[in-house]
Amino acid sequence: MTPDSPAPSDAPVAEGVRLLDGMPRQRGPVETVSARPVAAPGRRVLRPWRLLPTPTGTPFTFTFAAVLLVTAFVAEHADPALVHAFHQGSSTDVAHLVRTPVFVLVTSALWVVGGMTSPYAIVFLLVLTALERRIGGPRTAGVFALGHVLATLATEVPVGLAVLVGWLPESSLHRLDYGISFGVAASVGALAGLLRPWLGWPVLVVFGGTLVQDLVAYTDPMTNWGHVMALAVGVATWPWVRRWRRPT
Repeated sequence: MTPDSPAPSDAPVAEGVRLLDGMPRQRGPVETVSARPVAAPGRRVLRPWRLLPTPTGTPFTFTFAAVLLVTAFVAEHADPALVHAFHQGSSTDVAHLVRTPVFVLVTSALWVVGGMTSPYAIVFLLVLTALERRIGGPRTAGVFALGHVLATLATEVPVGLAVLVGWLPESSLHRLDYGISFGVAASVGALAGLLRPWLGWPVLVVFGGTLVQDLVAYTDPMTNWGHVMALAVGVATWPWVRRWRRPT
């Protein structure tokens, strides 16, 4: 030690730590901060419960599903004659489209053919929930309504013209036509444009292939053509839905 060196401090020094001579304000060992793991940027966390609608996250899909649940319950437990009257009154057949187009276009989408356990009901819950989380409730409602209305008109107007020229009987003007399938098909087409390509294209191919198989079977060609048209309407909305997409 040189004469100019400061006197050593009598304070105890922690084991394994040396205090340097001539360095002021040394009070003991420096505490080290343990490194915390940081999540990789852009990494998504899987939340399975987000696949289903919720009152706050997807209010449009949740409310619509609640209404469909009520009408499905009525269709299953009410008197068959009363249920038929409801279906007939909300059918988007040519006769009703001429007299009360807005009323039947709205009420026809409040029924699920086959009940809430039907394939279209399940697809409705999954697809509209995913679509609403990406573009919001009002725009999801717009996509659904666009497919429902355009596909309905595209299938019913030719029927009216065919009856007018005598190619079909007048009974075709009162053909039952109701359900959510056209709107669901359009929503599937729109959602496929928002998913990653490795998921969106398989969804589009599988769903479209199912519609083509139904069309080839020729069990209900007018409705089956409507499904294909509604899917095409959904695909046509890609430029808009991609612009509307919000962070998920």
